[in-house]
Amino acid sequence: MSARPAPPWAGYGIRFARPAESGAVAALLARAFADDPVMAWMIPAADRERRIARYFRLAQRQQRPRAGAVRVAATGEGRLLAAALWSGPWHWKPSAVRELAALPRYASIFGLRGMPRAGEVQNAMDEAHPQPPHWYLPSVGTDRGLQGMGVGSALLGQQLADCDRLGQPAHLESSNVTNLPFYEKLGFRVTGEIRLPEGGPTLWPMWRDPDPTAGRLAKGR
Repeated sequence: MSARPAPPWAGYGIRFARPAESGAVAALLARAFADDPVMAWMIPAADRERRIARYFRLAQRQQRPRAGAVRVAATGEGRLLAAALWSGPWHWKPSAVRELAALPRYASIFGLRGMPRAGEVQNAMDEAHPQPPHWYLPSVGTDRGLQGMGVGSALLGQQLADCDRLGQPAHLESSNVTNLPFYEKLGFRVTGEIRLPEGGPTLWPMWRDPDPTAGRLAKGR
């Protein structure tokens, strides 16, 4: 019996995204977030996936000046399988100048109804954001058809291993209750709820303390 051929995503690696890949990263994340409850609450159904892709292109522009930037799981041939936006300690929020300059782009993405809702989401997350220095994961997504195969865990695992080695915590907000077990397996725990107004969906802030044994093992090498 002949061996079963390897799936097209086998042999991938984890690396920083290249600037020329911003469109591919945005398209991947748009597919991953197409059914996300918070995105659906902010962005009208008409043309939603394209608008989400535009949002993630803008998010990457806002992200890149900050420590952490964009990481991807990618095959040797360059196919992107998953993407994550990370911000290092003290760099989780873009400057007021950058956010103000980006307002017209945000408005064109969210529209008249969605823009106030997007502001509500951002304000609610900012108010609930923890103060101690930490790594922040605002967005992560795995492409359609690859969820549950370990790609997302591998992508996040590289940065979380660095957090353990450096003794630094991590924070995120999950916008989908079904994703909580995935993050809990990586060491995150739910710290509360962010309830959006007007009957909007709920977000769950999650915190991960570094594994102290990992830091000790690294020092003993």
